[in-house]
Amino acid sequence: MSRNLLITVVLFLLAAGRGHSQIIADNSKLLKTVAERGQAELVVEISGIEDIRGLSVDYSIRTAGEKEVSLLLSPLTVERFISEGRSYLLKEEPVVKGEMTAVSMAKAMEWNTYPTFSQYDSIMHTFASLYPSLCRLDTIGMSINGKPVLVLKISDNCQVDEQEPEVFYSSTIHGDETAGFILMLRLADYLLRNYGIDNRVTRLVDNLEIWINPLANPDGTYRNGDEITSPVRFNASGYDLNRNFPDPAGPSVTRQKETIDMMRFMSERRFVISANLHSGAEVINYPWDRWSFEHADDDWFYTVSREWADTVHLHAPAGYMDFLDNGVTRGYDWYSIFGGRQDYVAYNLHGREITVELDDDHITPASRLDDLWEYNYRSMLGYLENALYGIRGMVSDKYTGKPLPALVFIEGHDKDNSHALCDTASGIFTRLISDGIYDLSISAAGYRDTVIRNINVVKGQQTYVNIEMEQLVSPPDPEKPLVPLFYPNPGRGEINVLLPEGLEGSLDVRVFGLSGKLLLSSVLEAVEGQVLKLDLSRLGNGEYIVLFKSLSTGRSAAGKVVITLL
Repeated sequence: MSRNLLITVVLFLLAAGRGHSQIIADNSKLLKTVAERGQAELVVEISGIEDIRGLSVDYSIRTAGEKEVSLLLSPLTVERFISEGRSYLLKEEPVVKGEMTAVSMAKAMEWNTYPTFSQYDSIMHTFASLYPSLCRLDTIGMSINGKPVLVLKISDNCQVDEQEPEVFYSSTIHGDETAGFILMLRLADYLLRNYGIDNRVTRLVDNLEIWINPLANPDGTYRNGDEITSPVRFNASGYDLNRNFPDPAGPSVTRQKETIDMMRFMSERRFVISANLHSGAEVINYPWDRWSFEHADDDWFYTVSREWADTVHLHAPAGYMDFLDNGVTRGYDWYSIFGGRQDYVAYNLHGREITVELDDDHITPASRLDDLWEYNYRSMLGYLENALYGIRGMVSDKYTGKPLPALVFIEGHDKDNSHALCDTASGIFTRLISDGIYDLSISAAGYRDTVIRNINVVKGQQTYVNIEMEQLVSPPDPEKPLVPLFYPNPGRGEINVLLPEGLEGSLDVRVFGLSGKLLLSSVLEAVEGQVLKLDLSRLGNGEYIVLFKSLSTGRSAAGKVVITLL
């Protein structure tokens, strides 16, 4: 809870005495505030948790305590609230003036002030132009008022869609929660500047595709023009975008353009891990927000949230990020919401997302941005590293090597859409889970279910599995499977390949590491019945998956080869 809100609550309780009836609501002032400022914040007394749940269906709750909640009203909701006749205390909000705004792009890139929107746009383009091999600028979509919702892709080969785990940081879906906006810009700058210098950064950039969206709601943040003055939580139509996602337990809502664009962007990429940065409290929040019961991977979520908060505590003064369970909470245990992105990712996309509340003050003073970065940047890096752990693998047709869009379940564990989905193009999946021994059950339409027993997951490591599935109907002749013969195997780099019948002519040859990363790609000419020479000496010792695909027929074959250089 913010310090300003605590003061307001004290005043509210002093005024209210024991009942709501002693509060005299000034509805005309409330309407004027919403008309002029685009929103109004109220403190409302509650009788219990059921009261919070009822309010969360119709209104945007900023934060909640045992006896009161802070509500944000927009032009869409203020009339309804007034009609209910509730008592409330209107919270006075200072106007955020232009002294927080950087005088130039160079000044903004010192990260201790706020850019104009024009400067922000230029900064994002500058990243892409200064680091073209590491950074690509993209657009998730356009806001209702025509502002681009920008996103950076940072990776060692950013112009290519490699088979690496994709991760996503996004901030300021609530336009007046500004700290994460700057911290995400600074994170992008930190990754790009330190690539090849800092081992931790280099490992992340080499092995992940990192997407960063610093500003998810530009119309809310830059409501009054090019500078941040009186930003609002809502989009230009008055909707809370973090209450606007599909929710099986929530009310029907009018899906906003920004929400639709974000849903499309996230569903196309199926991020292994993601985080949504907010302000208004100092706590790490994890699923579920809507349900009282635990997510199947509640222990994993708690662990990664605990690691974020505990790392912060090593570098921040006492009192920072110690809200609720010393900086960690399951969403529902704090207060329930409907239509949040966190639960949408977990339930609809089978993903893993947390919500990071960075600051008690929703509009962070520019003077504190350096401190928040110092407290949190190590946790930002550490959270991304989780995408390199757990279970990763490839599911393919046993005879053709064709990647399969399979479903991967942990037997006796998964529920409520916690299972993993294979990438439809590559058949690769990642299943983040706490350390332990698990049985995998894999299902794909038209294929016999496959079970892999005793998969050992070790904390801080990745376990790779290669899964081949058999068709249920009309399987190929088992005497002639489409599996290449490698010899010698293991070999020292120069490998002979005898390809299955039907694979000839121009072949697309791709070599993957067991992590799924594409290492080599070339086009070779093959003659049926003749040995194909493959030079893998550049790869070094290890096990590799080699995929051959005919450019004329589309037929493919894949197998594993082991390189042992002396």
